[in-house]
Amino acid sequence: MSDEKQFSRRDFLKTTGIATGGIVGGSLLGGLVGFNIDSDVDVNEGVKDSDTGGSTESEDKLNIPDQGRIFFSNDEEFETIEAAMERIFPKSDIGPGAKELGAAYYLDGQLAGAYGLNSREYMQGPFYEGKPTQGYQSSLNRASYFRLGIEKLQDEAKQRHDDSFSKLDGKQQDDILKDFEKDEVDFGVPRSTATSGFFFKLLREATLEGVYSDPIYRGNRGMAGWKMKQFPGHQHSYLDVIDSDGFEDIEPKPNFS
Repeated sequence: MSDEKQFSRRDFLKTTGIATGGIVGGSLLGGLVGFNIDSDVDVNEGVKDSDTGGSTESEDKLNIPDQGRIFFSNDEEFETIEAAMERIFPKSDIGPGAKELGAAYYLDGQLAGAYGLNSREYMQGPFYEGKPTQGYQSSLNRASYFRLGIEKLQDEAKQRHDDSFSKLDGKQQDDILKDFEKDEVDFGVPRSTATSGFFFKLLREATLEGVYSDPIYRGNRGMAGWKMKQFPGHQHSYLDVIDSDGFEDIEPKPNFS
């Protein structure tokens, strides 16, 4: 066989520069979801006061203050969304849950910005209840949608158990969230405005984003979400390991390292 025909895929990656970063990092996370991994992930590595929303070493570089919240000024709102996220992505023997990973802080920042205001989306009428194949259809922006959803989580908790959602046990919280997911909770507004099923979808998406986001957005504390998936983060280059025949467990790096 000629040398030209022996040109390998690995050689292609090296000569095209794909292996030096860029698109590999964007696609690798999705491919690693579902991998079996070791459970010795320490979310507190590089973290201070993680249980109380304290800042990480990464956050310190950005001058983000402890307990700093932008959108959720009300403690009850924040504790409710934090508890709901924890039930969607709970702590296990594999690693930390959404609360320790700071997913609620990620959402806090997103709702205060373009995502929460739908500032880059067409938001004029007419408004109709969306089909499963359609995207965002509500007349409410996401910030208002989340506030309504949190209010309904609290209403359900108080009606069923006479307590705040964050104070319920896991099974009680799960029962409420399952009814949200099945679209069985009445939001008290026209369905073209908001539904519990779509709120659950938004909440689940935000939870996973907060767990696996770059730490610069205040989720994925200590890069523990990446470590659970053995995702290397933003590496400057893979040239030193591309010739390896085995899997390379690379210490992840954040975007601002």
